[in-house]
Amino acid sequence: MNYYTLLDEIKQYVTSYFHTHANDKLIYHNLVHTEHVVNAAIEIANHYRLSDQDYFIVVTAAWFHDIGYYTDPARHEEKGAEEASVFLSRKGVDEPAIQTVAQCIRATRLPQNPETMLEKIVADADLFHLGTSRFGEFSKSLRKEFIALHNIDLSKDEWRNKTIRLLESHQYHTDYCRLLLSDTKAKHLEKLKEKQADKYPELKNPLPVMPALEPQQPAKPKIKPLIPEEVDEKGKRKNNRPERGIETMFRITSANHQRLSDMADSKAHIMISVNSIIISVLLSVLLKNLEQFPQYTIPAMCLLSISLVTIVFSILATRPNIPRGTFTQTDINEKKVNLLFFGNFFKMSMDDYTSGMLQMMDDRDFLYRSLIKDVYSQGVVLGSKYQRLRISYNVFMYGLIVSVIAFSIAAIVTI
Repeated sequence: MNYYTLLDEIKQYVTSYFHTHANDKLIYHNLVHTEHVVNAAIEIANHYRLSDQDYFIVVTAAWFHDIGYYTDPARHEEKGAEEASVFLSRKGVDEPAIQTVAQCIRATRLPQNPETMLEKIVADADLFHLGTSRFGEFSKSLRKEFIALHNIDLSKDEWRNKTIRLLESHQYHTDYCRLLLSDTKAKHLEKLKEKQADKYPELKNPLPVMPALEPQQPAKPKIKPLIPEEVDEKGKRKNNRPERGIETMFRITSANHQRLSDMADSKAHIMISVNSIIISVLLSVLLKNLEQFPQYTIPAMCLLSISLVTIVFSILATRPNIPRGTFTQTDINEKKVNLLFFGNFFKMSMDDYTSGMLQMMDDRDFLYRSLIKDVYSQGVVLGSKYQRLRISYNVFMYGLIVSVIAFSIAAIVTI
């Protein structure tokens, strides 16, 4: 089944459905919101490199997840699941996939409680906006829709209270969204609480501002930053960099490098396996019969050499390079060593390593420089891996062409 062609048909169907069932009261749960959820689902799905079928399930659920608002807003998840099931059945999609799509749509029901990875992706995509800069815009649209649908006058203060409770109770279910969106969501919650506290001073204590999803960390000593912070005339910091945002960037970058490294190792393993089979066949079958077919000697040796060179470069791409495994106190004092890479400390004692790590964690500049070195080192290793892997693939591709031509010429000459 061509899932991508079917996704185009689903997009056309849902888009047409929204246009033909236009409802002025649905200011938020409309085609614009659905497209935002689909884009978020695609972003998360691409991050986790889902299979074609799982990707299809996630994106399909995102397209259908709010279509039920036009028939039964109170049970829109169930209606959306039913609508998706009917459409997919007509298109010949197998029943297990249809049921999985339906479960992903039901997983968006509040309070969210997704169980599988696909359900978690769709649930996070539906509330992706809580951790983005467009949170305020979407919140206003949702309030207007709530007032229009329920025909009640809900004040801004009441809506703010509802939103605060939502943000406090909500948590993202995928690691990707937790790392990417939790900081911004926490800032939105903090601003809402500050507005409530300014309007109702007696609520200042009952509504403490806490970071979302993570416990409070003990206060750290002030350390000279990598980039000096400017202070305005009132003594407030002008350059207040998002610390957790920087840490999120390092986590995601490191995870992406690790996935690319795994992909390179997998590709190298494929080349080694394929060419090992070719060499085995050449040695066991063809080379034994060269006396009978001498015209194939040169093509066989050519193919054998090509396979050997391909294997060598594939092995070089995956061969580990281990440093000396030690560091000195001078390296620590001069901030030259990266204690985040095992190759720099695996021969050191536990006490020496612990001492070095504690010194690094107490020095923000040292810590960030180590993180930068770690990301840079991963990139250098990746570059070397992919260069050698590219040589391996090029040798195999062009060598295989030359070998086939050589075998063809030898066969023609024999005739």
